[in-house]
Amino acid sequence: MTEAAGWFARLGRIPIETQTIKDFQAWRQSPENSAAYAAVEARWTAAARLRDDPEIQAATEDALRQHRVGRRSTPHAARIMLGAGLLAACAVGAWLMLADAPSTTYATGVGEQHLAVLKDGSRIRLNTDTIVRVKFSPAERRIILQKGEAFFEAAHDPSRPFVVEADGARIRAVGTKFDVRMGASNVRVTLLEGRVQVGHADRPDQALLLPNQQLVVTRAFVSAATPVDGAQASSWTTGRLVFRGVALAAAVDEINRYTTRKIVLEAPAALAGQPVSGSFDPGDPKAFVEAATSLFDLQADWSADNSVRLSPRPTTGA
Repeated sequence: MTEAAGWFARLGRIPIETQTIKDFQAWRQSPENSAAYAAVEARWTAAARLRDDPEIQAATEDALRQHRVGRRSTPHAARIMLGAGLLAACAVGAWLMLADAPSTTYATGVGEQHLAVLKDGSRIRLNTDTIVRVKFSPAERRIILQKGEAFFEAAHDPSRPFVVEADGARIRAVGTKFDVRMGASNVRVTLLEGRVQVGHADRPDQALLLPNQQLVVTRAFVSAATPVDGAQASSWTTGRLVFRGVALAAAVDEINRYTTRKIVLEAPAALAGQPVSGSFDPGDPKAFVEAATSLFDLQADWSADNSVRLSPRPTTGA
Protein backbone atom coordinates (compact mmCIF):
# COMPACT_ATOMS: atom_id res chain seq x y z
CA MET A 1 0.00 0.00 0.00
CA THR A 2 2.88 2.36 0.78
CA GLU A 3 4.36 1.77 -2.68
CA ALA A 4 0.98 2.48 -4.27
CA ALA A 5 0.73 5.74 -2.31
CA GLY A 6 4.18 6.66 -3.54
CA TRP A 7 3.11 6.15 -7.14
CA PHE A 8 0.01 8.26 -6.51
CA ALA A 9 2.23 11.09 -5.30
CA ARG A 10 4.67 10.80 -8.24
CA LEU A 11 1.88 10.92 -10.79
CA GLY A 12 0.59 14.14 -9.27
CA ARG A 13 3.80 16.14 -9.49
CA ILE A 14 4.57 18.77 -12.14
CA PRO A 15 5.95 17.79 -14.60
CA ILE A 16 5.54 14.06 -15.14
CA GLU A 17 7.79 12.46 -17.72
CA THR A 18 6.69 9.85 -20.23
CA GLN A 19 9.14 7.35 -18.74
CA THR A 20 7.45 7.69 -15.34
CA ILE A 21 4.10 6.80 -16.90
CA LYS A 22 5.64 3.78 -18.63
CA ASP A 23 7.23 2.61 -15.36
CA PHE A 24 3.90 3.03 -13.58
CA GLN A 25 2.04 0.99 -16.21
CA ALA A 26 4.60 -1.80 -15.88
CA TRP A 27 4.31 -1.75 -12.07
CA ARG A 28 0.51 -1.83 -12.27
CA GLN A 29 0.48 -5.00 -14.40
CA SER A 30 0.59 -6.95 -11.16
CA PRO A 31 -2.98 -7.60 -9.88
CA GLU A 32 -1.84 -6.92 -6.31
CA ASN A 33 -0.30 -3.57 -7.28
CA SER A 34 -3.35 -2.61 -9.32
CA ALA A 35 -5.68 -3.38 -6.41
CA ALA A 36 -3.49 -1.38 -4.01
CA TYR A 37 -3.45 1.63 -6.32
CA ALA A 38 -7.24 1.47 -6.76
CA ALA A 39 -7.58 1.52 -2.97
CA VAL A 40 -5.31 4.57 -2.77
CA GLU A 41 -7.40 6.40 -5.39
CA ALA A 42 -10.62 5.55 -3.55
CA ARG A 43 -9.25 6.84 -0.26
CA TRP A 44 -8.07 10.05 -1.91
CA THR A 45 -11.56 10.61 -3.32
CA ALA A 46 -13.11 10.09 0.08
CA ALA A 47 -10.54 12.32 1.75
CA ALA A 48 -11.16 15.08 -0.80
CA ARG A 49 -14.67 15.51 0.54
CA LEU A 50 -13.36 16.00 4.08
CA ARG A 51 -10.55 18.46 3.50
CA ASP A 52 -12.42 21.39 5.02
CA ASP A 53 -12.67 19.57 8.35
CA PRO A 54 -10.20 21.21 10.85
CA GLU A 55 -9.19 17.84 12.33
CA ILE A 56 -8.51 16.42 8.89
CA GLN A 57 -6.41 19.46 7.96
CA ALA A 58 -4.40 19.17 11.16
CA ALA A 59 -3.74 15.47 10.58
CA THR A 60 -2.67 16.14 7.01
CA GLU A 61 -0.23 18.85 8.07
CA ASP A 62 1.23 16.50 10.68
CA ALA A 63 1.70 13.73 8.12
CA LEU A 64 3.31 16.12 5.63
CA ARG A 65 5.67 17.37 8.32
CA GLN A 66 6.78 13.82 9.15
CA HIS A 67 7.26 13.01 5.48
CA ARG A 68 9.53 16.04 5.00
CA VAL A 69 11.65 15.23 8.05
CA GLY A 70 12.43 11.59 7.41
CA ARG A 71 10.99 10.74 3.97
CA ARG A 72 9.99 7.38 5.42
CA SER A 73 6.71 6.05 6.74
CA THR A 74 6.50 5.49 10.50
CA PRO A 75 3.66 3.44 12.04
CA HIS A 76 2.09 6.66 13.30
CA ALA A 77 2.27 8.30 9.88
CA ALA A 78 0.87 5.19 8.22
CA ARG A 79 -2.14 5.29 10.52
CA ILE A 80 -2.72 8.92 9.59
CA MET A 81 -2.23 8.56 5.85
CA LEU A 82 -3.73 5.14 5.19
CA GLY A 83 -5.85 4.19 8.19
CA ALA A 84 -7.73 7.49 8.06
CA GLY A 85 -7.68 7.55 4.26
CA LEU A 86 -5.78 10.83 4.00
CA LEU A 87 -4.03 10.42 0.68
CA ALA A 88 -3.48 14.17 0.55
CA ALA A 89 -0.54 13.51 2.85
CA CYS A 90 1.09 11.31 0.24
CA ALA A 91 1.14 14.01 -2.41
CA VAL A 92 3.74 16.43 -1.15
CA GLY A 93 3.38 18.99 -3.95
CA ALA A 94 1.58 22.23 -3.20
CA TRP A 95 -0.77 21.65 -6.14
CA LEU A 96 -3.00 19.55 -3.89
CA MET A 97 -3.61 22.51 -1.62
CA LEU A 98 -4.06 24.87 -4.54
CA ALA A 99 -7.08 22.86 -5.71
CA ASP A 100 -9.13 24.63 -3.03
CA ALA A 101 -8.43 28.05 -4.53
CA PRO A 102 -11.20 29.82 -6.52
CA SER A 103 -9.11 29.49 -9.69
CA THR A 104 -6.16 27.15 -10.21
CA THR A 105 -4.01 26.84 -13.32
CA TYR A 106 -2.11 23.72 -14.38
CA ALA A 107 0.35 23.62 -17.26
CA THR A 108 2.77 21.27 -19.02
CA GLY A 109 5.66 21.91 -21.38
CA VAL A 110 6.46 20.08 -24.61
CA GLY A 111 6.86 16.36 -23.89
CA GLU A 112 5.43 16.60 -20.38
CA GLN A 113 2.23 15.23 -18.84
CA HIS A 114 0.57 15.95 -15.51
CA LEU A 115 -2.23 14.38 -13.50
CA ALA A 116 -4.29 16.77 -11.38
CA VAL A 117 -6.72 15.35 -8.82
CA LEU A 118 -9.32 17.96 -7.92
CA LYS A 119 -10.96 18.48 -4.55
CA ASP A 120 -14.18 16.73 -5.65
CA GLY A 121 -12.27 13.63 -6.77
CA SER A 122 -12.35 14.52 -10.48
CA ARG A 123 -9.13 13.93 -12.41
CA ILE A 124 -7.55 15.85 -15.26
CA ARG A 125 -4.59 14.46 -17.17
CA LEU A 126 -2.80 17.18 -19.14
CA ASN A 127 -1.04 16.14 -22.32
CA THR A 128 2.01 17.82 -23.84
CA ASP A 129 2.09 21.64 -24.05
CA THR A 130 -1.26 22.16 -22.32
CA ILE A 131 -2.80 24.79 -20.03
CA VAL A 132 -6.04 24.35 -18.09
CA ARG A 133 -7.72 26.60 -15.54
CA VAL A 134 -10.01 25.17 -12.87
CA LYS A 135 -12.81 27.30 -11.42
CA PHE A 136 -15.14 25.72 -8.86
CA SER A 137 -18.29 27.38 -7.54
CA PRO A 138 -21.25 26.09 -5.51
CA ALA A 139 -23.27 25.76 -8.72
CA GLU A 140 -20.72 24.52 -11.26
CA ARG A 141 -17.34 22.87 -11.78
CA ARG A 142 -15.79 24.75 -14.71
CA ILE A 143 -12.58 23.85 -16.52
CA ILE A 144 -11.14 26.14 -19.18
CA LEU A 145 -8.79 24.45 -21.65
CA GLN A 146 -6.62 27.30 -22.87
CA LYS A 147 -4.36 25.23 -25.13
CA GLY A 148 -3.39 21.65 -25.81
CA GLU A 149 -5.20 18.47 -24.83
CA ALA A 150 -6.58 17.01 -21.62
CA PHE A 151 -8.37 13.84 -20.54
CA PHE A 152 -11.15 14.36 -18.00
CA GLU A 153 -12.65 11.95 -15.47
CA ALA A 154 -15.55 13.83 -13.93
CA ALA A 155 -16.68 12.75 -10.47
CA HIS A 156 -20.43 12.13 -10.29
CA ASP A 157 -22.23 15.13 -8.81
CA PRO A 158 -25.64 15.91 -10.41
CA SER A 159 -25.99 19.08 -8.33
CA ARG A 160 -22.85 20.64 -9.88
CA PRO A 161 -22.35 20.09 -13.62
CA PHE A 162 -18.82 19.47 -14.85
CA VAL A 163 -18.26 21.91 -17.72
CA VAL A 164 -15.22 22.18 -20.00
CA GLU A 165 -14.81 25.24 -22.24
CA ALA A 166 -12.28 25.40 -25.07
CA ASP A 167 -12.09 28.08 -27.76
CA GLY A 168 -15.83 28.67 -27.82
CA ALA A 169 -16.79 25.00 -27.40
CA ARG A 170 -18.69 23.91 -24.31
CA ILE A 171 -18.80 20.31 -23.04
CA ARG A 172 -21.16 19.45 -20.19
CA ALA A 173 -20.95 16.22 -18.19
CA VAL A 174 -22.09 14.79 -14.85
CA GLY A 175 -19.89 11.73 -14.37
CA THR A 176 -17.91 10.54 -17.38
CA LYS A 177 -14.55 10.16 -19.15
CA PHE A 178 -13.69 12.18 -22.23
CA ASP A 179 -10.82 13.76 -24.14
CA VAL A 180 -10.72 17.34 -25.43
CA ARG A 181 -8.07 18.53 -27.88
CA MET A 182 -7.67 22.05 -29.23
CA GLY A 183 -6.42 22.36 -32.79
CA ALA A 184 -5.53 25.42 -34.83
CA SER A 185 -9.14 25.97 -35.92
CA ASN A 186 -11.28 23.43 -34.08
CA VAL A 187 -11.86 21.50 -30.87
CA ARG A 188 -12.09 17.70 -30.99
CA VAL A 189 -14.12 15.89 -28.32
CA THR A 190 -13.87 12.11 -27.81
CA LEU A 191 -16.06 10.24 -25.31
CA LEU A 192 -14.98 7.02 -23.62
CA GLU A 193 -17.61 6.58 -20.87
CA GLY A 194 -20.94 8.14 -19.95
CA ARG A 195 -22.58 10.92 -21.95
CA VAL A 196 -21.71 14.53 -22.66
CA GLN A 197 -23.50 17.44 -24.30
CA VAL A 198 -21.36 19.43 -26.72
CA GLY A 199 -22.06 22.78 -28.31
CA HIS A 200 -21.02 26.42 -28.36
CA ALA A 201 -20.66 28.41 -25.16
CA ASP A 202 -22.87 31.23 -26.51
CA ARG A 203 -25.59 29.14 -28.25
CA PRO A 204 -28.39 26.95 -26.87
CA ASP A 205 -28.14 24.08 -29.39
CA GLN A 206 -26.33 21.01 -28.05
CA ALA A 207 -25.24 17.67 -29.53
CA LEU A 208 -25.26 14.45 -27.50
CA LEU A 209 -22.10 12.35 -27.60
CA LEU A 210 -22.12 8.64 -26.68
CA PRO A 211 -19.20 6.32 -25.78
CA ASN A 212 -16.69 5.68 -28.57
CA GLN A 213 -17.92 8.67 -30.52
CA GLN A 214 -16.10 11.83 -31.56
CA LEU A 215 -17.10 15.19 -32.95
CA VAL A 216 -15.46 18.45 -33.93
CA VAL A 217 -16.51 21.96 -32.89
CA THR A 218 -15.57 25.05 -34.89
CA ARG A 219 -16.71 28.64 -34.53
CA ALA A 220 -19.30 28.00 -37.24
CA PHE A 221 -20.68 24.52 -36.53
CA VAL A 222 -20.73 21.33 -34.49
CA SER A 223 -20.07 18.26 -36.62
CA ALA A 224 -22.11 15.08 -36.49
CA ALA A 225 -20.81 12.40 -34.11
CA THR A 226 -18.72 9.69 -35.75
CA PRO A 227 -17.60 6.28 -34.41
CA VAL A 228 -14.06 6.14 -33.07
CA ASP A 229 -11.79 3.80 -31.12
CA GLY A 230 -11.77 5.63 -27.79
CA ALA A 231 -8.88 3.59 -26.42
CA GLN A 232 -6.71 4.49 -29.42
CA ALA A 233 -7.69 8.16 -29.28
CA SER A 234 -6.69 8.33 -25.61
CA SER A 235 -3.65 6.04 -25.83
CA TRP A 236 -1.39 8.95 -24.87
CA THR A 237 -2.69 8.63 -21.29
CA THR A 238 -0.89 5.26 -21.06
CA GLY A 239 2.44 6.64 -22.24
CA ARG A 240 2.08 5.28 -25.78
CA LEU A 241 0.86 6.66 -29.10
CA VAL A 242 -1.12 4.03 -31.00
CA PHE A 243 -1.55 4.48 -34.76
CA ARG A 244 -3.87 2.27 -36.79
CA GLY A 245 -3.88 3.15 -40.44
CA VAL A 246 -2.92 6.79 -39.78
CA ALA A 247 -1.40 8.70 -42.71
CA LEU A 248 2.37 9.08 -42.41
CA ALA A 249 2.14 12.88 -42.47
CA ALA A 250 -0.47 12.85 -39.68
CA ALA A 251 1.66 10.47 -37.60
CA VAL A 252 4.65 12.80 -38.01
CA ASP A 253 2.53 15.74 -36.86
CA GLU A 254 1.43 13.78 -33.80
CA ILE A 255 4.97 12.74 -32.83
CA ASN A 256 6.09 16.36 -33.24
CA ARG A 257 3.72 17.46 -30.47
CA TYR A 258 5.94 15.70 -27.93
CA THR A 259 9.40 16.86 -28.94
CA THR A 260 11.24 20.13 -29.47
CA ARG A 261 13.30 18.55 -32.26
CA LYS A 262 10.76 18.37 -35.05
CA ILE A 263 10.50 15.79 -37.80
CA VAL A 264 10.23 17.38 -41.25
CA LEU A 265 8.68 15.09 -43.85
CA GLU A 266 9.86 15.89 -47.38
CA ALA A 267 7.92 13.41 -49.46
CA PRO A 268 5.38 13.43 -52.31
CA ALA A 269 1.70 13.43 -51.38
CA ALA A 270 1.26 9.77 -52.28
CA LEU A 271 3.95 8.75 -49.81
CA ALA A 272 2.82 11.18 -47.11
CA GLY A 273 -0.61 9.59 -47.27
CA GLN A 274 0.63 6.02 -46.76
CA PRO A 275 -0.90 4.39 -43.65
CA VAL A 276 1.14 3.85 -40.49
CA SER A 277 0.25 1.33 -37.79
CA GLY A 278 2.13 0.71 -34.58
CA SER A 279 2.71 1.74 -30.98
CA PHE A 280 5.33 4.38 -30.22
CA ASP A 281 6.83 6.10 -27.21
CA PRO A 282 6.05 9.83 -27.60
CA GLY A 283 9.26 10.66 -25.76
CA ASP A 284 11.40 8.73 -28.26
CA PRO A 285 11.06 10.28 -31.74
CA LYS A 286 14.20 8.45 -32.85
CA ALA A 287 12.38 5.10 -32.67
CA PHE A 288 9.60 6.47 -34.88
CA VAL A 289 12.12 7.84 -37.39
CA GLU A 290 13.88 4.48 -37.54
CA ALA A 291 10.59 2.67 -38.13
CA ALA A 292 9.53 5.14 -40.84
CA THR A 293 12.85 4.94 -42.70
CA SER A 294 12.68 1.15 -42.70
CA LEU A 295 9.03 0.87 -43.69
CA PHE A 296 8.94 3.54 -46.40
CA ASP A 297 12.56 3.42 -47.63
CA LEU A 298 13.30 6.92 -46.38
CA GLN A 299 16.53 8.50 -45.28
CA ALA A 300 16.91 10.59 -42.13
CA ASP A 301 19.10 13.66 -41.93
CA TRP A 302 19.79 14.57 -38.30
CA SER A 303 22.22 17.37 -39.13
CA ALA A 304 19.55 20.05 -39.59
CA ASP A 305 19.25 22.56 -36.76
CA ASN A 306 16.69 21.34 -34.19
CA SER A 307 14.98 19.03 -36.70
CA VAL A 308 15.36 15.75 -38.52
CA ARG A 309 14.46 15.57 -42.20
CA LEU A 310 12.80 12.50 -43.68
CA SER A 311 12.98 12.15 -47.48
CA PRO A 312 12.96 9.35 -50.07
CA ARG A 313 16.28 7.66 -50.67
CA PRO A 314 17.87 8.70 -53.96
CA THR A 315 17.59 6.11 -56.66
CA THR A 316 20.80 4.74 -58.10
CA GLY A 317 21.36 4.13 -61.76
CA ALA A 318 21.83 0.67 -63.19
